[in-house]
Amino acid sequence: MTEGWAGDALLAGIVLLGSSVQWLTGMGFALVAVPALVLLLGPVDGVVLANCAAGAISVVGLAGGWRRVRPAAMVPLCLAAACTVPAGAWVTRRLPEPDLLLVMGALVTVAVLLVMRGARVAALRGTKGAVAAGAVGGFMNSAAGVGGPPISLYALNAGWTVREFVPNAQFYGVVVNAFSVAANGAPRLAGAQWTAVACAMAAGALVGRSLAQRIPEKRARLLVLTLALTGGVTAVGKGLWGL
Repeated sequence: MTEGWAGDALLAGIVLLGSSVQWLTGMGFALVAVPALVLLLGPVDGVVLANCAAGAISVVGLAGGWRRVRPAAMVPLCLAAACTVPAGAWVTRRLPEPDLLLVMGALVTVAVLLVMRGARVAALRGTKGAVAAGAVGGFMNSAAGVGGPPISLYALNAGWTVREFVPNAQFYGVVVNAFSVAANGAPRLAGAQWTAVACAMAAGALVGRSLAQRIPEKRARLLVLTLALTGGVTAVGKGLWGL
């Protein structure tokens, strides 16, 4: 684990970027932050910190949009995620670090490419699609800290608008990140690191909300996916180097 003021500043910068992106687009904290957090803190602490931060942001964001949550879709999604979260947590704690970096980087990279292509998948429609997306998302969230892409693909195939997607994604984020933290435990951070994370999350909320009024949604989404793709490829490279 990186220590000292330089490490705390880098940690705060990563969380600030991820938090800003989350408030700017309604998603993306984990996509942007997880590869960097894993490289900085290690696979286990990096993933669980991402789960904690993304879950906290989702709680705050959901406060204003919970009435637009769709229980018919979210209940099977969340139940399926609850079933696969333990498997993801097991993988995180059993694989050697280079292998974990490869797995995480590959999951992020493939997921981002699918979302960028706007993949249409018949299996991701209806209740069966919700179960499939939730199961894959739960595993990815606890294993790699990134559970959003399967939900994005489900929403795309269901024809949801951005307004419909955001509160449901936040609801899912609250539930699946709570499951993931329960399965993996709390990240092992010093008091100064927790302070840096909290301050960065608050600053990220201000920055993200401010930028949301100035940056077109499509451009912001492309920026998020580009950053995530870069991080995923970097994690793969780091894993290969470690092997």
